[in-house]
Amino acid sequence: MNMKEEIIIAGFGGQGVLSMGKILAYSAIMQDLEVTWMPSYGPEMRGGTANVCVIVSDRKISSPIITKYDTAIILNQQSLDKFEKSIRPGGLLIYDPSGITREPERTDIRICSIDAIEVAAEIGNAKVYNMAVLGAYLKLNGRIKMENVVKGLQKSIPARYSDLIQKNREAIEKGMERVKIVSESK
Repeated sequence: MNMKEEIIIAGFGGQGVLSMGKILAYSAIMQDLEVTWMPSYGPEMRGGTANVCVIVSDRKISSPIITKYDTAIILNQQSLDKFEKSIRPGGLLIYDPSGITREPERTDIRICSIDAIEVAAEIGNAKVYNMAVLGAYLKLNGRIKMENVVKGLQKSIPARYSDLIQKNREAIEKGMERVKIVSESK
């Protein structure tokens, strides 16, 4: 098959950007794929900008450094401003409209939105926000299997918070149901 996807996940620190990338990476590993996970965050941590590059491939990955992305998952306006231009033509942009003041402008990429804040409010736990976004990605991508995502959750959530695994799974499933296609690439 020869599959390689280069992904950027970006938003504010505290939105679960890095853990979303980590769970995606663990999930891909559980599926016997090659993975790199490279986080980057400002010195302010919570409230500052954070992003993570994840590469998922069925072959060895030669370099974790990426300048063009197949998929961008964007959770705030600063990240949209910074990364929208870096998505490859024909690529995918997933964003949460609650963190955006200017809609994406590209016409050569697929654009989808997920109201993850609404999903988290329905579940009653703000910490599952990022999993609703991950669910949107999983629905649109279709390569990573849910059983591997659950294994990824179990690997990354400390045992003392194991009760959150079911809430996270619920958020992923709702994210899969609620993702909206805003525009297709032309």
